[in-house]
Amino acid sequence: MPHSDSPTRITVISASMGAGHDGAATELTRHLTEAGFLVDRHDFLDLLPARIGKLLSGAYLRLLTWAPAGYQRIYAATEHERRPNPAVRALLRGAERRTLATVTPDTRAVVSTYPGASQVLGALRLRGRLAIPALTYLTDFSVHSLWVAPGIDAHLAAHAIPAAQAHEQGAAGVTVSGPMTDPRFTPVDEDERRAARTRFGLPPDTPLALLVAGSWGVGPVREAAAEILGTGVALPVVVCGRNHALAERLRADGIAHVHGWVDDMPGLMHACDVLVQNAGGLTSLEALAGGLPVVSYRCIPGHGQTNAAALDEAGLAPWIREPDRLAPTLTELLHGPRGRAQREAGLALFTAAPGPVPAVTTMARGPLSATAIPSQRRPVAARPAVAFDVSGLPTRVPADAPRSVPVEAPRLPVAARFAARSRQARRRTVLMVAAVAATLSLGIGAPLAYAYGESPGHHFGALTHYLEDDDR
Repeated sequence: MPHSDSPTRITVISASMGAGHDGAATELTRHLTEAGFLVDRHDFLDLLPARIGKLLSGAYLRLLTWAPAGYQRIYAATEHERRPNPAVRALLRGAERRTLATVTPDTRAVVSTYPGASQVLGALRLRGRLAIPALTYLTDFSVHSLWVAPGIDAHLAAHAIPAAQAHEQGAAGVTVSGPMTDPRFTPVDEDERRAARTRFGLPPDTPLALLVAGSWGVGPVREAAAEILGTGVALPVVVCGRNHALAERLRADGIAHVHGWVDDMPGLMHACDVLVQNAGGLTSLEALAGGLPVVSYRCIPGHGQTNAAALDEAGLAPWIREPDRLAPTLTELLHGPRGRAQREAGLALFTAAPGPVPAVTTMARGPLSATAIPSQRRPVAARPAVAFDVSGLPTRVPADAPRSVPVEAPRLPVAARFAARSRQARRRTVLMVAAVAATLSLGIGAPLAYAYGESPGHHFGALTHYLEDDDR
């Protein structure tokens, strides 16, 4: 409990740019509340100027689904930048006043689970406008440069791999705090597993591979489902969320177990034997907490691939890069010692460190500092990053981040260019907004938005209509 007679207040800022940020904030809020703290929760998208937060979320979705190669190029171009581009900086500067207004006079610490919010909080700390500690809880297994904000007092990571990546980019106060997930994600016995299968109408004894597509249905889900089925090793169980068209296509493809929106994701994980994922993030952590082996396959561009590399490096989830490795890897995870080893490694992740709450509460109880703090960001070194895990052993960061080669588009004839000029101008505007959205979302935005998040269609309206009607 806090030392003072009245409860200590802590502010948590997340973003509905994907439920991974919100999921981490929800668990952090729950743990802090149980410890006796008062917690104020805010959505960073609501703090952006001109009410454009939801527009950016929708634009990001369209970029990921319409032009994944473009997203890959944006990610690769910005992954190691030392500061956000001018458009992003201007947008974040416009959120400072509202962000500062969320911090009441009795607040003793503020925690961000979203990189854009961290950039704003760090800037406020550097200029002395924020006199309380500001912390970032890294919700991903790979750390894009936007996560590392000068001025932030502490960066809390789930594992030594993201901690090392953050440290190498100059992050201050890097700590391997361990992850947090909903307590419903926990191992079950055989009777509970069979009961879960009965609830979901699944076969009682057949090995099942859970493939989560979520509410946005992003990525080559149909291909992955067909290839899992074709191995004969396991039956795919696909969750499509609100993407009804994807669900219908999967059923037409002959996939027998296709689900729409699922409220009881812990129960469905309990019913299955392995998770096949394409983005990393919260879904993978939830599976690991439940004792479910995880494999990365047909990963989405950008953070989907860097997360897969980090999970593979950590020994928590193999990354299958070639389809011919799918069947043997699933067999090893379902029936061999590799599966048992990964279950043990996944469960150990949640016992090796206490989670971020102790670090947050320690800083919240410390002395306030009304003066600006110096920038802690250092130039990125050429050598591999090294951090120390909870056992004191150094862990190397994967050296090869995926890259894509930009391809120059063919030039149109003069008449066609003249006829298309207006349409191209509109599209440039759309892509500029989408690029800013992508840059702001380079943590785990997309995979977790489509896994559990709200569909942004009602926020995206006319822009979505334009993109869907426009000639590609």
